[in-house]
Amino acid sequence: MTRTARSTAHHRLDKENIPMSDPVPLLQQMIRFRGVNPPGNEAACVRHVAGIMENAGADVRLMGSDPDRPNLVARVRGAGLAPPLLLHAHADVVPTDGQHWTHPPFEGRIIDGHVWGRGAIDMLGALAMMVSALVRLRAEGAVPAGDVVLAVSPDEEAGSRVGAGYLVREHRDLFEDIAYGVGEDGGAVLSCLPGRVHPIVVAEKRACWTRLSVRGRGGHASRQGWSGTSMGKLARLLGRLEEGRLPTHVTPALDRMLEALAAAAEEPLAGRLRDLRDPDGKGEIPYDLLAEADAVYLDSVLRNTVNATIVRTPEKINMLPSEFSVDLDGRILPGDWTVEDFRTELRELIGPDGELELLLEGDAMPPPVFGGFFDTIASVMRDADPDGLPLPMITPASTDARLFAGLGIACYGWVPMLLPAGSRYQDAMHAADERVPVEAVRFGADRFHDLLLRYR
Repeated sequence: MTRTARSTAHHRLDKENIPMSDPVPLLQQMIRFRGVNPPGNEAACVRHVAGIMENAGADVRLMGSDPDRPNLVARVRGAGLAPPLLLHAHADVVPTDGQHWTHPPFEGRIIDGHVWGRGAIDMLGALAMMVSALVRLRAEGAVPAGDVVLAVSPDEEAGSRVGAGYLVREHRDLFEDIAYGVGEDGGAVLSCLPGRVHPIVVAEKRACWTRLSVRGRGGHASRQGWSGTSMGKLARLLGRLEEGRLPTHVTPALDRMLEALAAAAEEPLAGRLRDLRDPDGKGEIPYDLLAEADAVYLDSVLRNTVNATIVRTPEKINMLPSEFSVDLDGRILPGDWTVEDFRTELRELIGPDGELELLLEGDAMPPPVFGGFFDTIASVMRDADPDGLPLPMITPASTDARLFAGLGIACYGWVPMLLPAGSRYQDAMHAADERVPVEAVRFGADRFHDLLLRYR
């Protein structure tokens, strides 16, 4: 399914009724579309944005393998003085089942200076910023140095197969000659400094989902004391995973992040952060000096990680199972690390028992790119918040950037918000009471506008 939005009148919006250059009402409306995935109700949001971009004079195309889950690619023409720039976002949000919200998650209410709702942080807020900046640019008659391509996709929260994955498989031509891309930051956040930290994600970990299957002695559950039972093996395995760690590795992206953090931190934290840069792994995560969330983040980007998430055994209460399987969420560091490297480290942690089966290998990100465009993003933030710290960061998760990077695009995760120092709004991603300050959304739209005018 491919078509141009100009041919469909129902995509058009009434400019007078929708303040398209203000990201706040845009965000409220996007939340109200309820683009929950699964099952995947993103179409209304994607078509809404298509109408806005069409009215702003962009070249707009809707396309996808599923007519009910389209992708949008909108191109704003530039002066031809710089390569095209990609802004990419996903329109789907995760469910709210089983969560208890203070305010309804799909009404987009403004309460106490915040927009409340699923997607406010991940990532409808950032999408509203991007759209607002582009609309404002067109309204001012400003022409960016190069074309700006806005890609809005479904399905990021469930693997991207019909979203960004479809675009890079079937429509590579739409992304030719694009040098740089900007998308979500994957929730990267640090609150350990006295001032504000502005994340610029330059690298992502990738998934290495694995299943471990183990056999042991089974029998009637009325007998106790057997050695070598599968449940005993399971208990020891879970203990190793909970208490152990895979080895530490200081990647180039992490080294640069730690260098900047140490320079901005006060002692004794600064010294402990410098110690972490030791390539021999002698430094230890300063759990005693950091908030737990910051320490866990650093722990997660300093090594390949593994967590047990699903345990499967026969469901019979009076039978000792003779086998079990555990699904392991593994995450591999950016760089040259392979699945085999990960498996070798995993074996050293869990021991020789059982068979390992690879369930999913994520796309590897190329090495981070610093210099020109990264420096432009950082300068935008320094000018807007001179006391803040633009910080290159790694996200322990993965985003659609992994797919666009495969096209040779240098990708960055950047959601510019002016938040109180030490605040952790990103922690509400996928959780109850997701919300974002109204002024943070407007600040972000202004920074995207600055970037569009500055990049070369």
